[in-house]
Amino acid sequence: MKHNPSLELYRSLFLPRAIEERMLIALRQGRISKWFSSYGQEAVSVGTALAMHDDEWICTMHRNLGVFTARNLPLVKLFAQFQGRSTGYTKGRDRSFHFGTPEHKIFGMISHLGAQLGVADGLALARNLRGEGKCVLVYTGDGGASEGDFHEASNVAAVWNLPVLIVVENNQWGLSTPSREQFVFDSFAVKGPAYGIESHSIDGNDLGLVLETTKELTNSIRQNPRPILLECVTFRMRGHEEASGTKYYPEGLIESWQSKDPVLRYRSEVLASGSATESELKALEEELAAYVLESLNTALDEPKPQYDERVELTDVYAAVADAPTHDLPPASDRKIRLIDAIKEGMEQAMERHENLVLMGQDIAEYGGVFKATDGFVDRFGVQRVRNTPLCESAIVGAGVGLSVEGFKAMVEMQFSDFVTEAMTQICNQAAKLHYRWGQRADLVIRMPTGAGVVAGPFHSQSTEAWFARVPGLKVVYPSNPAQAKGLLLRAFEDPNPVLFFEHKNLYRSLEGEVAAEYYSIPLDKAVVVQPGTDLTVLAYGWAVHWVQSWMLEHPGVSVELVDIVSLRPIDWETLEHSVRKTGRCLVVQEDTFLGSVGSSIAAELQQRCFTSLDAPISVVSSADIPIPFAAELEKGFLPQDRLIKALDKILNY
Repeated sequence: MKHNPSLELYRSLFLPRAIEERMLIALRQGRISKWFSSYGQEAVSVGTALAMHDDEWICTMHRNLGVFTARNLPLVKLFAQFQGRSTGYTKGRDRSFHFGTPEHKIFGMISHLGAQLGVADGLALARNLRGEGKCVLVYTGDGGASEGDFHEASNVAAVWNLPVLIVVENNQWGLSTPSREQFVFDSFAVKGPAYGIESHSIDGNDLGLVLETTKELTNSIRQNPRPILLECVTFRMRGHEEASGTKYYPEGLIESWQSKDPVLRYRSEVLASGSATESELKALEEELAAYVLESLNTALDEPKPQYDERVELTDVYAAVADAPTHDLPPASDRKIRLIDAIKEGMEQAMERHENLVLMGQDIAEYGGVFKATDGFVDRFGVQRVRNTPLCESAIVGAGVGLSVEGFKAMVEMQFSDFVTEAMTQICNQAAKLHYRWGQRADLVIRMPTGAGVVAGPFHSQSTEAWFARVPGLKVVYPSNPAQAKGLLLRAFEDPNPVLFFEHKNLYRSLEGEVAAEYYSIPLDKAVVVQPGTDLTVLAYGWAVHWVQSWMLEHPGVSVELVDIVSLRPIDWETLEHSVRKTGRCLVVQEDTFLGSVGSSIAAELQQRCFTSLDAPISVVSSADIPIPFAAELEKGFLPQDRLIKALDKILNY
């Protein structure tokens, strides 16, 4: 049969429409429970996706069904995903379009609509670093473009000349909120120049125009890497999702857009050009409708997932291939400071992992505010040691994107307090990726943290508990230089997101013996610093040193000091063994009490070890106030003075 380009293009456009029609019927029949419709917007997804090369990434949203069909995902598996079946892309762990598939170069959305924009930056940076001349396509909506991620990611893409096509699907509504309540301009094309980005606005319901414009823009991006913003003006004919309906639409609005329906419009063009006959189009439509129905029926018979806790827990983290080189740091008589051990660890990681990219504010020529990367640009170059704009969310997202493309990424938070700007990317994106669709997030986030430096409430907080409760993250907190180097090198070996906490007050005040050679130690092991029989004290970070000072002043008390080290996952075996051995336990931490790591550990050990205890497990924490600035107030906030009373109380209980 002679190849007919117009008929093939109509096939690509009509297939998502056939799915839409079938899903609406299935909803009314009660065969499916939920549907996010792209009815009336198909030309945007189909036209832009077909302009991309098969090996180029597309970052999708709710109304990009046409991308999945244009990329030829098997419909049975796609429908199984929509219905939460075990054979879907997320094994029933997430719904609808919340998934990715590396095989088809699709990175799917999460519910936080702007989050994929930073990831697109990372995917594009990876292609730039390899000099591949490729483009990344990322979608956002007129509502999603109001989020901070849009602004951060657009700015990063512009500053770094990243090959990203940002497609804004302007469908006039954000759920029930009309555009006039989202923004005060007529076209999203005005947003681009504010970032130094070339911008265009087109009729998103004209398939031919969308396809040709996108081809032109993506070819230009491949030849001259840079971001371009493309607004596609269209309309959401159905509700945000079917249950929400469209009663809030003004009377006559839907009817006014029906005449611009992209499927009917292109169908008329095909007939008018003589590229196909009415009978040929009807035959194609019937063929696709039958294919969709058959695929849906098959998918609805696919097995539902069965809960197996072992399997579920295993899939939270990507497997770690290489064993650590040492259980504990190797012996050495060379003494260096904590900050120098961290710097040496990063240097050796950069030497070993040629695909490791460091990112952070002021980390390049300036060397970082704590000078942890001083001199790195001269050794490793500006491509691998990258200053970033002040946009923590976009940069963590870029780290995720780099990881998807086979790189390792390190992001330095200038202070751990600033990590709040990146919570979505860390806790909802990176942490859940492997559990949802098996995608690793090979990312280390360095977190200078803690008090004692008279820096006040925005540069001194203990933020570790914010992340220790999130499945999918690994959280470590070294207390000495040798430990810090070995854990950091292990963090770079690990394919999972690791939050690496470094106490600022120990950077230059603490020296320790650190071996010069490369070594790594386990991320998930507590360490018995000193064995004892009278009392177990569990601590981490700076608190370990408070306890050691007390022990030097009280040599007659046999304290077993255990450095918790790993705050997620927690080494319950070591902790429980120690508490059962001594019968008494005190947990010491710099953080405040409620919702803290220490309070969680105490509660769990109280249950596990209840029959072995001679006294209730207690927790010593900082005062329940924000960290004050003045040295006298900060001293009162910290728990060192309360530690002495707590130790005396539990020993004499």
